[in-house]
Amino acid sequence: MTIPDLLQNRYSASFFDPTRTLSEAEIQQLVSLATTAPSAFNAQNWRFIAVRSSEQKERLKKLAYMQAKVSDAAVTFIVCGETQVHRHLGNNLRSCLEAQAITQTLLDNWVGVAEKMYGPNPQFQRDEAVRSASLAGMTLMVAAHGLGLAAGPMIGFDPAGVAREFGLSESEVPVMLIAVGHPTTGNAAQKPRRPLHEVLVIR
Repeated sequence: MTIPDLLQNRYSASFFDPTRTLSEAEIQQLVSLATTAPSAFNAQNWRFIAVRSSEQKERLKKLAYMQAKVSDAAVTFIVCGETQVHRHLGNNLRSCLEAQAITQTLLDNWVGVAEKMYGPNPQFQRDEAVRSASLAGMTLMVAAHGLGLAAGPMIGFDPAGVAREFGLSESEVPVMLIAVGHPTTGNAAQKPRRPLHEVLVIR
């Protein structure tokens, strides 16, 4: 499937085959692909909680207004964004330094700039967390469809409850839930999009 075909045929799934599961290796592959998403300073300020046991799905389902896809899907991801990106940037970039993708001088420069940008600005910190997690979440969904699975994002959940029940830190934002699994009947095709003249300006 070409990239245009994949994007034009992707749909937000609501109905999954509850009898089919994903292995730990398959879940790891999905998240590995999701982490190819871009982030400012390559900070990679995201985390994925893969909820796949029946007990944990039921806990999450209660916090997601009893949406059936939470428990029917093979796995439902809690996609989290990290607000304190400036405090963890040096550590997050260690692998880049070891791979000689960046120099120590550049790393130190980025850490300094990030501290000035995010440190005094809680709203900007939250905005960055949501941006990064959203990019990773979309990449995860595209990866799922590319692998023959289906995915359905959800914003209908209790963020404070999810943070409490699933052990998020104070600096983590639960940005979205994404149900992933094998689709069953009842899913609608991708809905028509607004015409380009309403959403595109070329100057």
